[in-house]
Amino acid sequence: MAAQYLNNVRVIVKEGCEQQYLAAVEAWATPDGMSDRYLAKTGERRYCFVGLWDSEEKLVAARPFMIEHLNSVREFLEELSPELGVTDPVSGPVVVHNT
Repeated sequence: MAAQYLNNVRVIVKEGCEQQYLAAVEAWATPDGMSDRYLAKTGERRYCFVGLWDSEEKLVAARPFMIEHLNSVREFLEELSPELGVTDPVSGPVVVHNT
C-alpha cells in the first residue's frame, strides 16, 4: 500500500554538530504507522526529513514520539526564525504518487 499522508521537516544543523545529528536521526526508531522515512541534505548544514504515513491519524498519534525526538536533537539545530523556532514542519495528504 502506498503512503496516504506525509510530513516534511526542514532544519539547519549547527556548525560542528552534523555527525551527532545524523547519528541521532539514524538511531531513531520508526514510529508505528510511518511506512518509510528519508533525510535529504539540501545545502550546507541544511536537511529535510520526509516521513511517509499510512494515515493522518497515525501521524497525529505519533506526534508526542516525534516531539520527544526533536527535544533530543534540539541542541544540534539552529533557529530558523523567531516564528518557526528550529524546525519548519508541514504535513498533508498525498495527492499525486507516481511509481
